[in-house]
Amino acid sequence: MCCDSDFVARNKSQDSGIAEMEELPVPHNIKISNITCDSFKISWEMDSKSKDRITHYFIDLNKKENKNSNKFKHKDVPTKLVAKAVPLPMTVRGHWFLSPRTEYTVAVQTASKQVDGDYVVSEWSEIIEFCTADYSKVHLTQLLEKAEVIAGRMLKFSVFYRNQHKEYFDYVREHHGNAMQPSVKDNSGSHGSPISGKLEGIFFSCSTEFNTGKPPQDSPYGRYRFEIAAEKLFNPNTNLYFGDFYCMYTAYHYVILVIAPVGSPGDEFCKQRLPQLNSKDNKFLTCTEEDGVLVYHHAQDVILEVIYTDPVDLSLGTVAEITGHQLMSLSTANAKKDPSCKTCNISVGR
Repeated sequence: MCCDSDFVARNKSQDSGIAEMEELPVPHNIKISNITCDSFKISWEMDSKSKDRITHYFIDLNKKENKNSNKFKHKDVPTKLVAKAVPLPMTVRGHWFLSPRTEYTVAVQTASKQVDGDYVVSEWSEIIEFCTADYSKVHLTQLLEKAEVIAGRMLKFSVFYRNQHKEYFDYVREHHGNAMQPSVKDNSGSHGSPISGKLEGIFFSCSTEFNTGKPPQDSPYGRYRFEIAAEKLFNPNTNLYFGDFYCMYTAYHYVILVIAPVGSPGDEFCKQRLPQLNSKDNKFLTCTEEDGVLVYHHAQDVILEVIYTDPVDLSLGTVAEITGHQLMSLSTANAKKDPSCKTCNISVGR
């Protein structure tokens, strides 16, 4: 673990010599700041009494679901982290225990290391709760670079498509004036993705069958398909962003891309949080001009999930029933990412 104060893990046998000394000040008014997906700063206040005797801080860090265990914590129970007493705030960074977008509890006690190696300790502080942040652009760029490695060659395509049940399209016509509305993205994919549960959009696919160059006739999402010409959604008036890279314990991988009309709320959301791609030159989805006509290509070796951030009117395309099967096993709805896959994980969390 890398941090500003040399944390080390301890075990019960090492802590067997912990003694009590009431004079050591108990940390209070704990503050958590500068939170990222895998780090945070912590500070607190202490009475000046016996402050000069403090040599170490014991920090008890738990995922929130385990916080009830703190009820049974006594002064002789070993802590997860030990830090040398350094000026506050102290940075906890890169610890294996920290994951993105996860709620934690933290408590602190002061300690004084004795000549014989034993510690005298204070009472535990109050328990504070906090939540780690989403992946930053830096972390997403690491994912992007991993995805580029396996994207494969580019195949030509001409339409985006969206499969749903007949009832979905009937509802859109009756209740939304014929326009499909953006909805909040589910929690599928990387746990630290900043778009999960936050970005509003409409999912589209663009993958084609290698032998036909057309969309596959099977789908996990419904037997009715809306097809729309690619230029209606992806053109010089839109921006393209990288959103995520993941797999679901399978050999094939998914890449989430976001298309947002320039200056739209979705565009502003993505601009702050996601790496922007060059629409004409990237490894996943391109829009180029040849002889005055827009030409489109998608990566062959990853499954692209494209989120369009504005409403889409059904009159801009066609709705028809597919002839293939509804393959529910391929659905990515709320799918959990495989945390052990070396291809699509980065070291800061899952």
